[in-house]
Amino acid sequence: MPFLRFKGMDKDKVKVMSPVIIEQFARIADVAEEKVKIELLVVEQITNSPSSVEILMFEREQEKHDAIAAMMNDILEEHDIRQAHIFFVILSPTLYYKEGVPLKRGQVELVR
Repeated sequence: MPFLRFKGMDKDKVKVMSPVIIEQFARIADVAEEKVKIELLVVEQITNSPSSVEILMFEREQEKHDAIAAMMNDILEEHDIRQAHIFFVILSPTLYYKEGVPLKRGQVELVR
């Protein structure tokens, strides 16, 4: 984890970009490269919607989010993908479960 989900982009282009995206994302976000997951979403558009990159990850400092978005935009533009929307979906470690157990317990005790 994190997950980088590409929408409205050519599969071959995403595959070509993936190694450099993984390397640079891991460096900026300070995570191991093997934890970075890349997915291509195949969607049926009902209305006109832009190409996009949806980044699901735990929150970092604003500067890191800014650097990730700038890096992603630069790589997309290098591959003739312009005007893509890049956005973050911030995950909470208390609401992220692995094998049914949260990665981090919340501060509030549940009342029964």
